[in-house]
Amino acid sequence: MKKLLTFTALATIFAATQAQSAGFHLREQSAAAQGNAFAGATAGAENLSYTYFNAAGLTRQKGTNINLGGTYIAPRAQAKKVYDHTIGKRGENVDNIVHSAVAPNMAISHQINEKAFVALALNVPFGMITKYDEAWVGGQHGVTSKLTAVTLTPSFAYKLTDKLSLGAGIQVQYLKARLTSAPMPGVINSSVEGKAVDWGWQIGGLYEFNDQTRIGLAYRSKVAHKLKGKQKVNFAGSNMSVMPDIDIYAHLTTPAMLSMGIYHEFNQKWAVMAEYQRVFWSSFRDLHIMDYSGQDRLTYEKWRDTNFFAVGASYQIDNQWKWRVGMAYDQAAARLQHRTPRIPDSDRLWYSTGLNYQYNEKLSFDFSYTYIYAHKAHMDTALTGNGGNRITADYSNSVQLFGLSLNYKF
Repeated sequence: MKKLLTFTALATIFAATQAQSAGFHLREQSAAAQGNAFAGATAGAENLSYTYFNAAGLTRQKGTNINLGGTYIAPRAQAKKVYDHTIGKRGENVDNIVHSAVAPNMAISHQINEKAFVALALNVPFGMITKYDEAWVGGQHGVTSKLTAVTLTPSFAYKLTDKLSLGAGIQVQYLKARLTSAPMPGVINSSVEGKAVDWGWQIGGLYEFNDQTRIGLAYRSKVAHKLKGKQKVNFAGSNMSVMPDIDIYAHLTTPAMLSMGIYHEFNQKWAVMAEYQRVFWSSFRDLHIMDYSGQDRLTYEKWRDTNFFAVGASYQIDNQWKWRVGMAYDQAAARLQHRTPRIPDSDRLWYSTGLNYQYNEKLSFDFSYTYIYAHKAHMDTALTGNGGNRITADYSNSVQLFGLSLNYKF
C-alpha cells in the first residue's frame, strides 16, 4: 500500500527552539569563522574551512591543505505555561526539548598550478533533534523530530586575475528524517521515516582590492529531495502495530542561500569584517501528512525568507596567537501565526569569541565559543489552523557552541 506524504515544509521537524540558526540550518562549519560570529565568512578565506561559505576562497589556500573540525552544540530549551484549551487541561513544563549534538566538518584541497585549485569537503549543513515526553498534552502535534543532512562537495576555483577569483562546486546531499507524534497520548503513537540522496550546486566570487581588503559573494542552490520510507502506527510502549506499515514518499527542499561578506585589515594587528546572508525559507509552505486514521492532516507553515547580519574583529596578539570576536542577529523563519510545537521559531542574538594558535608554519588550531540568546516565543496552534486540540505554550531557549579545528599545510 502506497500513499503520498508531501511535506515541502519538513522544516517543522525542528524543534522546539531553533537554537542555532533560523530554521534548521547549521551554520557551524568553521571554528575559525565562528569566533567572529561568521562575520566576513564569505570574504575571509583565512583557512580551508571557509570554503564552505565561498568556493572562490580556495585560491588563497596555497599547496595542499587539510582541515578537520567540529562544533559541540549544547542547547537549553523549555516549554512553559503549556495548556490544552480544548479539554481545559494544564500541562507540565517540558525541559530539555532540544538535544546536544556534534556537527563535524572536514576538507582537503590541492593547488594544481598558479591559477587552478580543487577541494573536497564533507559537512553537516542541516540537522537537529528534539523530543517531548510522549504523554505531554501536545503529543498529537509532535513528539520526536530528527533530521540529518550530510553533504559531500567537490569544488574548483580559478584565479582569473590578480584580484578576481571564481569558484564552483557540486553538493551531493544525503538526508534522513524521522517524525513521531502521539495522536492518542499513552495509547497510540505514530512515526514517519524517510531518506534520500540528491544534489545541488554552489558558485562564488572573491575580489581582492589589495592585500588588506577583500569582498566575497556566494550562492548555494536549494536541494530538492524526494524521500522514501515508512509510516508506522503502534500501541504506545510496544511494537504491536495498529495497522500495517505504509510506504510513503516525501518532498523536502533545503533552502537556497545568498551571502555577501567583507574583510579589511587596518594594520598588522587589527582586522574587521562583516557579513550578510539571505536564506530563502519561503520555499517551505505546508506539511501534508496521512495520519493513522487514514485522513489527511495539513499543517500550514508559510515560512518567510530570513536575514542574518554579523560584524566582527580580530587582533593578532603575537606571532602565534590571534583573538577573534563577533556578534550577529539571526531572524526567525516562522512568525507567531505559523508557530507549532515542532517549530516555535524566534529571533536570535549571537555573541562569539575565539582563538587561533599557530603551532608552526604548517600546523594551526582554532578554538571558538558562542552564546546564542533566543527571544521568547509564544505558540498557539489555533492560529496555525492545523486542527487537533488547541495548545498554547511559551518557549525560552539558549545555546552554547564549542568549536575546535585543526589546519595542516603540506
